[in-house]
Amino acid sequence: MATELVLAISGGILMVAFLYSSVGHAGASGYIAVMTLFGLAPIVIKPAALVLNILVACLATWQFWRAGHFSWRLFWPFAITSVPCAFVGGYLNLPTDAFNIIVGVVLLYSAVRFFVQPKPDGEATLPKRPVAISIGAGLGLLSGLTGVGGGIFLTPLVILMGWARTKTASAVSALFILVNSTSGLLGNIVSTKQLPFFTLTFAAAAILGGLFGSFLGSQRFPPILIKRLLGIVLLIAGVKLILV
Repeated sequence: MATELVLAISGGILMVAFLYSSVGHAGASGYIAVMTLFGLAPIVIKPAALVLNILVACLATWQFWRAGHFSWRLFWPFAITSVPCAFVGGYLNLPTDAFNIIVGVVLLYSAVRFFVQPKPDGEATLPKRPVAISIGAGLGLLSGLTGVGGGIFLTPLVILMGWARTKTASAVSALFILVNSTSGLLGNIVSTKQLPFFTLTFAAAAILGGLFGSFLGSQRFPPILIKRLLGIVLLIAGVKLILV
């Protein structure tokens, strides 16, 4: 791969990692869009995005946990079923064009909700455990199929349903992304019998962007700003699913 191409892709990865990590996400949908734009083969994009996702999710999880925003009670019912389902989704390689368009439209709708007068945080009420467990299974399968960590779907759902305050939703999503990306990557490796392609330059760009983004999101940015940034993230992810 030419040096100029590596640097161009790395620059895109750095910007994506910074933006996504500021809202507790890891950027897989953005990495997929960047690598697709520069012509990387589809067979390498999904696992490479998951590797970068794992790196950035580790940083986001640590930063939001260190800032005191994480809630185990909210996290585990979603995660307990999402992890095995993410493995199944990562193992499968299905044509999902129509499915991606539907999901993309849903993400765009969520993005609009965060752009148009985002509401300040109110009192949070935990979801019923059977509801959270069922949703976790669906999001895990979806994350494995699409090559993203699932937080792109979990965060807006948790915030819009009033199940957590904004930064708690970001903290929970960060760890949710980490465990599902790891499970999805293992499923993909078992299925393809290939290790993911990526370069140290890509990894360094993701780590640098994720480090600064997650620090600002967890300790500096107010919740309203995070909601607007989340709207941008959802917009990027929705357009990527529809067009890429």
